Amino acid sequence: MFAIGVDGLDETSARLDALPTALCAALAAKAAELSAALADRVKNDKLMGGVLNPRSGALRDSILAEVSATGDAVLGAVGSFGDVKYAAIQEYGGRTAAHEILPSKAHALAFVAGGAQRFARKVEHPGSLIPERSYLRSSLEEMSDEIASSLAAKAAEAWARS
Repeated sequence: MFAIGVDGLDETSARLDALPTALCAALAAKAAELSAALADRVKNDKLMGGVLNPRSGALRDSILAEVSATGDAVLGAVGSFGDVKYAAIQEYGGRTAAHEILPSKAHALAFVAGGAQRFARKVEHPGSLIPERSYLRSSLEEMSDEIASSLAAKAAEAWARS
């Protein structure tokens, strides 16, 4: 009869069993840090004159970072959260539909056309072609190498600790 004994097998098995939980926690923490950095780049670079100039600040204020960890998956998301209707058309470009413009605070609209002051009860707007002004995708592209290398380093660090 032949028998082999392995010292530390139970300890090694326990360490390997704990690895997915430790790895997920480490990656979630790093993803939160990276998502916040990406949101800051969008807000403080792209939406402060880098791609778009601020008017009301609503688009900038709608940019948030979220991280969720479920089971063995970690998801980091940065985007416009809220009711900023023009967020997508600024990011991807597109055409607005023809629409009627009515006065909201007076009985007539006032504007300058052809060098003269004009007044109208309504204006038929033909729609607009809005060019793409990527503020989210371009920021992600700029940070993609940093994000990938930081997550890989964090995973290697978690593996080395196990």
